[in-house]
Amino acid sequence: MTTLNTPPYFKRHIFFCLNERKNNEACCAQHDAQAAFDRCKSQVKALGLAGPGEVRVNKAGCLDRCAGGPVAVVYPEGVWYTYVDASDIDEIVESHLQNGQVVDRLLTPAHLGR
Repeated sequence: MTTLNTPPYFKRHIFFCLNERKNNEACCAQHDAQAAFDRCKSQVKALGLAGPGEVRVNKAGCLDRCAGGPVAVVYPEGVWYTYVDASDIDEIVESHLQNGQVVDRLLTPAHLGR
C-alpha cells in the first residue's frame, strides 16, 4: 500500500503549453512556446537540476489558460506563469525551480482562462 508521505519522484515538475490551434484562436504556440520549453530544459540540465528527486520539464497540450498565454505551470505548488522572453524563463528556473521562490511578476492573473 502506498502512503501519502512518500517523497515525490520529482521535487518540481514544470509543464509548458505548446498547443497550436488551427482556427486562429489564441494559443501558446503563437508565442514561441517551443523555444521557451527548449530553453528551460537546457537551463535545468546545465544547472544539474534534472532527474529523479529534482526537476522535470515537460511539454503539454492545451492547459486551458489561452488568454494568458504563453503559460507554464509548476507542480506541486500549482503556480502558473506567463512569460515573454528567455530572461523570464531563466528567472523561473533560477528562482522557482532551483530555489523554491515564486516569481511574482510573472504570475498568470487568476481570472485568465481560455
